[in-house]
Amino acid sequence: MTKHYRIAIVRVWLSVLFAFGFVACDRVMTSRYTQLVQDADGKSAQGDFARAINLYEAALDDSPRCADVHYKLALLYDDKLNDPISALHHFKRYLALSPNGSHANDVKNSIKRDEVAALTILSGDSVVPRAEAARLRNENLNLHKELEARSATFRSAPDKSRARDIKPGKTASTKSGGRTYIVQSGDTLASISRKFYKSSARWEKILNANKESIHNPENLKVGQSLIIP
Repeated sequence: MTKHYRIAIVRVWLSVLFAFGFVACDRVMTSRYTQLVQDADGKSAQGDFARAINLYEAALDDSPRCADVHYKLALLYDDKLNDPISALHHFKRYLALSPNGSHANDVKNSIKRDEVAALTILSGDSVVPRAEAARLRNENLNLHKELEARSATFRSAPDKSRARDIKPGKTASTKSGGRTYIVQSGDTLASISRKFYKSSARWEKILNANKESIHNPENLKVGQSLIIP
């Protein structure tokens, strides 16, 4: 056996070992990613949002598969922690990794809403001009007034009494064909919209249907009854 022949054989074996090693490493990484996401989902369901965030972030890398992890992080920050600035970061990372993903439309609507909320928050620290933040707040208020002016939905007394008997987080049909929902801790109009319509974009419709009971759309009261049109 010549020296060159032996060298060729060694190179082939090294290539095979490298290939097997790469596949094994990839499987280990995939298994770890799956476990982290499952653990994070469990913690989120239990209400341990801080631990869930740590686990989701541990699963992140720059691969497209992490788009859904960014989406889950954005929802936690947006719906549970009232942190639109952090939510914006993860919504935008979702679009960067999955511009045509199944949540793309919901993410785009959420970004528009959270940009207004973030500007309002940051204006208190003089990060953006106060005049600009005030303008955005006024536009929001005007929008709510227009929605209230167009609304013709009134809650009847029987519907109110029936809503008191519904457990928090449950829904029931009303005589008009709508549903009633009892606000839970951490709920926002956007999260309730996602729960019923699979999109946050219809939060204004819920606001419009409950104009008499919602005095501050950004501060829902736990236990209050909402009509879901």
